[in-house]
Amino acid sequence: MELGLATRPGRTYETTVNANTPGLAGSRNTGVAMAESEFVAFCDDDDEWLPGKLRAQVELLATAGGVAAGTGIEIRCKGTSSPRYGPERPVTFQDLLKDRVFALNGSTLIIKRDVLVDQVGPVDEDLPGSYAEDYDLLLRIAKLGPIHCVREPLVAINWQGSFFSRRFPMIADALTHLLDKHPEFATEPHGLARIEGQIAFYQAAAGNYADAREWGWRAVKHNPRERRAYLAFLIAGRLTSGQRVLSALNARGRGI
Repeated sequence: MELGLATRPGRTYETTVNANTPGLAGSRNTGVAMAESEFVAFCDDDDEWLPGKLRAQVELLATAGGVAAGTGIEIRCKGTSSPRYGPERPVTFQDLLKDRVFALNGSTLIIKRDVLVDQVGPVDEDLPGSYAEDYDLLLRIAKLGPIHCVREPLVAINWQGSFFSRRFPMIADALTHLLDKHPEFATEPHGLARIEGQIAFYQAAAGNYADAREWGWRAVKHNPRERRAYLAFLIAGRLTSGQRVLSALNARGRGI
């Protein structure tokens, strides 16, 4: 399949048809199966790698001796730009249970191909809508060892209305799947409350108010300061809407 994309001298590309489950996860697994290089990396179709991204990561891994790395990011939304620098130290599995570490995502990740194929395993095609597939992958990578990160923002994340923004029930289902898959969240109450608060928010945004309140109270039980739970309560009380909250957060380079 030819797309007519321009390439630099000495560079080639190859396209194919997704041979796995339709969607993002299956497509990435199809690409990994075709790859023959030492490293594999991903980039969502609405994001951009900035100059020097791959070189900086490969050099960092050569020095640090790791198997995977991310970079800082630059969030672009409606004419605004918000840099988010990568963490100063390698990110551990426990770090990822506590916090999403947003600078690490599918478009910043580079990993040794043999480690991904032989030890980590494929992108999870059972996650509803492939939502949070990168977070799940990062958690599995971090179980093998810390993930390094180039601090500079070397990936542009373009938020112009997320593909997922109006698929609230699916997002809630995907996050529930994530909690079931990684019971270790129970060892980090604040991290557990964060995801429970997200589920509460998306259930409320979908109009499932009883479920939203149930998940919201779970989140508050694990962390009384979990703000996502209180946003869910406001939406369930018809005082605002999920889309309005998301739009306001996105304009500031933030998300739920």
